[in-house]
Amino acid sequence: MTKNRLAPNRIRFWKRRIPTSLRAAVDESLAYAREAYNLSVEQIAERMGYGSHWTLYKQLAELSLKLTQVRAFEHACGIDLLSRFYAASAGRVVIEIPAGRAVSAEDMQALQLGIHQAVGALLAFYAGRADAEATLSAVTESLTELAWHRENVRKTASPELPLEIEP
Repeated sequence: MTKNRLAPNRIRFWKRRIPTSLRAAVDESLAYAREAYNLSVEQIAERMGYGSHWTLYKQLAELSLKLTQVRAFEHACGIDLLSRFYAASAGRVVIEIPAGRAVSAEDMQALQLGIHQAVGALLAFYAGRADAEATLSAVTESLTELAWHRENVRKTASPELPLEIEP
């Protein structure tokens, strides 16, 4: 897959994004593929090995993508929003497993901002100025960030080797 072309603030947005419905997960996956890699549905279908892009169009329109095709779709789009939605709808918090790396001041500022937004969403919800869906999304994003840092601290005792090969 080609290198994504996202600005740092958009990378953070997509990294923390948790869709609230299956339709949103599909639509946002397509939006990410377009924004980050300039991929059309036809190109995604080609990467998934479909003979005709109309098959993928139909499956996406009807939300009838086979379970065996979900990972292929996520890989072709470059983001795992369907998996995040399924986990969140089952009441689970999903984190990307960290490798035990040192964090930057920017990472800590993003964590602090996420916690601040979650508390603000809770205050607005309890005051009757916010809906439950937006509040749950903010709290879940904050919990995910905190869980990532928890695992990162745990792994600093035995960090993993960076095995990614860069061109």
